[in-house]
Amino acid sequence: MNASLLSAPTSRRSIPWPPWGWSLLGVLAVWALTIAVRPGSPLDPLSGAFSLAPFLVLVALGQMLVITLGPGNIDVSVGTIISMTSYVSVAVGASAGPVVGLAAGFAAGLVAGAISVLAIILLRVPPIIATLATSLIVTSATLLLAAEARGGADPALRAFVNAKLLGIPVIAVLVAVLTAVIWFVLRHTRLGLSIIAVGQSERAAERAGLRVVAVTATAYLLSAGFAGLVGGLLAAYISPSTVLGTSYMLDSIAVVVIGGTLISGGRPVPIGAWTGALFFVLLSGLLNLVGWSVGAQNVLKGVLVVLVVVVASATTGTGRRTLRRLRSSLRPTAAPASETSADSPSTTQKETIHG
Repeated sequence: MNASLLSAPTSRRSIPWPPWGWSLLGVLAVWALTIAVRPGSPLDPLSGAFSLAPFLVLVALGQMLVITLGPGNIDVSVGTIISMTSYVSVAVGASAGPVVGLAAGFAAGLVAGAISVLAIILLRVPPIIATLATSLIVTSATLLLAAEARGGADPALRAFVNAKLLGIPVIAVLVAVLTAVIWFVLRHTRLGLSIIAVGQSERAAERAGLRVVAVTATAYLLSAGFAGLVGGLLAAYISPSTVLGTSYMLDSIAVVVIGGTLISGGRPVPIGAWTGALFFVLLSGLLNLVGWSVGAQNVLKGVLVVLVVVVASATTGTGRRTLRRLRSSLRPTAAPASETSADSPSTTQKETIHG
């Protein structure tokens, strides 16, 4: 027997931990706790979660595209867009049918998204401020629509959003298919790869010839469009309301971060939208069972998001540059050398790779 074969070390490929792994563990843990405190079938909590989660997943997928663009890119208008489009969808659907009503909700979301895009690209307003301004405009439109609202969603649309196939909500299946499509777009199309490239380094993406403005506009329009579609669906699942989408602004950001997408940009995790959404839906159900108020639940969600961001920064290296700057500020004599080292091309490249 060849001696080299005997002396060669055995190589083993370790399976990398997926970015959505922690949120999946959270789903299993909260599910187990819910079963412990709630009588009935163990599958009942999951069944309820899969009925509610698709709406949150759909909003989170659009939010994920925006967050992937890099630091500072967050769409805080999605909640108010959901509330507004719930009225738009019902009003249009009453005369033109439920399909046209849903399309109108999506279109109204695109119009709201266009306001944000114009402010971000043409006026150079920071994205959070731009989408906040859009939110205020949309809120005013919602109040006007609510004053004129009459009736509810079409019965056919209401039956659709509550329909199940083999015990699984049909809408969950459709959103799962959309999730797979978005994953494919992000990994195998020019648009998706451009979104990731812009999130990793906008300057490098511009030098590579990518149309950063068009990519940014597309991400924000899709985020607003998905929120508009959710508004039409929720109008049939619950009913139109001026506060229908209030919780979705915070929850969509939290779901994206908990699901493994880097808040610093450059790494989208579509499947994490599902694990994060299921975690939050199950957690809300559990906290309702034990008597937590909505305010206390929001505080817990905020703490979880902060913890995830801190852990992600520590493990991926996205927070190392900030830490170096903090240390250098505490040592004035060493500040120039430290800042020069932190800003060197090699360091930036390593951070991009880690991120």
